Amino acid sequence: MIEIKNLAFSYGKTNVLDNISMTLEAGKIYGLLGENGVGKTTLLTLLCGLKKPIEGSISAGGVDPYRRLPSFLENLYYLPDEVAPLNSSALDWARNCGKFWPAFSLDTFNNIMAEFETDPLQKMKAMSAGQLKKAYIAFALAAGTQYLLMDEPTNGLDIPSKAQFRAAIMKYTREDSTIVISTHQVRDLENVIDPIVILDRRDVLLNASIAEISEKLYFDYGTELRSDALYSERLPGGFIQVCPNTSGKESKVNVEALFNTVHNNKELVKGIFSHE
Repeated sequence: MIEIKNLAFSYGKTNVLDNISMTLEAGKIYGLLGENGVGKTTLLTLLCGLKKPIEGSISAGGVDPYRRLPSFLENLYYLPDEVAPLNSSALDWARNCGKFWPAFSLDTFNNIMAEFETDPLQKMKAMSAGQLKKAYIAFALAAGTQYLLMDEPTNGLDIPSKAQFRAAIMKYTREDSTIVISTHQVRDLENVIDPIVILDRRDVLLNASIAEISEKLYFDYGTELRSDALYSERLPGGFIQVCPNTSGKESKVNVEALFNTVHNNKELVKGIFSHE
C-alpha cells in the first residue's frame, strides 16, 4: 500500500502539486488521469523516489521512496513514457538488467514478447517505436515487482498491440501489486484500470472504484437530454449523459465521460464522493 499525505512539489516557483493526499491499495490497477500539466508524471517520479517532496510524505509499505533503499527498489519498476533505443538485442538487455530485480523471469519476458509478436533477438535500435515500447513493457511485467508505475504505456502502440497490452497486464502482474498507470488514452485501458484517480494541481478530485462510481453516478445512453445531467455529449443516435444516481440503477461507466464530468464539476463531484 502507498500512502500520500499533504504532498507538495514545485519546479522553482512553479507549483506542480500542492497538498495532495490519497491511499493506493495493494492488488489494484489505478488509472491516473488528469489534464496536461497537473503533475501526473511528477507524481510517478515522486512515488519511485526520483524526486523529493517539498512538503508532505510518501510511504510505500512503510518506506520513504526517496531513501532509495535497495530492498525497496528491487520491488519497484517505473516505466517512463519515453524509452531508449539501445544498441543491444532486447533479450541481452533483459537478461543483463533483470539481475537487479530478484523476481524477474526471463521466461516470462520471452513469453510476453511472443504474445506481442516482437522478436527478442532484434536490436532495440532497429525496432519501430511500437516494438521498442513493447519490449520495455514486457520487461516491466516480467520484473514481478510489488509496485509497478507506468507512464502512458500505450503511446506508440497500434490497435492490436493495445489489446495485447491489456491481456498481458491482466495475465502477468502479481495479485498483491500496487499498479499505477498514467494515461490520456482512457479508451485503451477502460476495461483494465480500477480504481480511477483524477488529479488536479491542488487536489485529488476523485479516487474511487468503478463500483463506487456506478453507485453514485448514472451513465445514461438515451436519446433525450436530461435536466439533471452534469455532463452530456452527443453520440450517433443519441447522447451519453452523466447524472447523480438517485435511483440506484446500475450503468456502464464511461471513463472519458467521467473525466469530463469531474473536470466540469470539481467541487460538486468531490461532494458526491465524500466519505465524511
